[in-house]
Order: sequence, then structure tokens, then C-alpha cells
Amino acid sequence: MVDQLIQSIYPMTQKSLNQIVGLTRVIEYEKGSVFVKLHQVDSKEYFVLDGICRSFLLNPEGEKVTISFFAENSILSPFTTRTQNGRSSINFEALTAVKLGEMDAQAFEQLMVENLEIREFGNTVLRNELRDKVEKEIGMASLTAKERLINFREKYPGLENLIPHPTISSYLGITNISLSRLRNKRL
Repeated sequence: MVDQLIQSIYPMTQKSLNQIVGLTRVIEYEKGSVFVKLHQVDSKEYFVLDGICRSFLLNPEGEKVTISFFAENSILSPFTTRTQNGRSSINFEALTAVKLGEMDAQAFEQLMVENLEIREFGNTVLRNELRDKVEKEIGMASLTAKERLINFREKYPGLENLIPHPTISSYLGITNISLSRLRNKRL
């Protein structure tokens, strides 16, 4: 499963693929588990093999604000973008039962130094992460709530029927009541 995910992002030779897969172990988390916690040591890279999870932070009122969603066949925000000094700068929660492939980030970084294909794969993951963050930031600044919901549906087809709506409304930057009204308009 990890190999198919990697190949969908950046095709590489079987030898390079085997190096990554050899470092990966599969781990499962139950729905509701916060498996990466803000300010805690985290030294892994993660592949989402099955299920849905999200990154989130708490706002000043203590409410969870969804930053990103990660569904089956995706990669969590890379170690270099979600940690400072080896500690997580964000939380990750399983919105359904999830199965993750995880590997030591330092070992992966060493593979990137030694292997051009793996380096290109890692750089592609970073570019994708940056693109997604910038697209969301631009959307939050320039789109209406209706347009943000339409974009969400295009990016994550069917997801709104699988996860709690408050997580979606916090991602969109609107209230749950506003989301309900938009959904009732059948966009």
C-alpha cells in the first residue's frame, strides 16, 4: 500500500521504493485518537493508508480549528513543516479509524541525501504541501463561504458525509450554522 501511494506522487524504481518501504511500519489508531500532539516530541513521517484524519489547533477560546484533512492515500504534513526542534507544532486526530505507515524522519532524510529519486519524492511532497497551504490561504482571504465549500467538495469528494460537520466548518472558517445553511441550499 505504501508503495502504491509513493508511486502515485513520484514514480521511482523498485530499488528506491524498497528503501522507503523497508523503513515503514504500519500502525493503527482508533477514531478520536490524537496521535500527534502539539509540543510533544515527534520524529516520524506518516502515510495515510486508510481512513481520514486532520491537523488542528486550539483557538484562544479552546475550540478545535481544523487546518487540513488527510484521507486515504495521502501524506501528512512533512516532519520539516510540522515540527520545530523535534516537537510538533500542530495536533493530528483520527476522524475515523486510521491506518498509517510511519517511518523515522531522520532515516528518511538520510535516504534523501543518498538517493536522488527519494530526494525528488520528498521535494514533491514538500511542494504539494506548500501549494495546498497557499491555495487555502488565498481561498480564506478571497472567496465567499459558498465558494470555499464548493472548493472543499472538489478537493475532498464525499468527505462531508463521513466526518463531523463542525470539523468542516472550522476548516472553512465559518460557523456550523452557516455550513448547515449552505448545505441546505444544495450547492
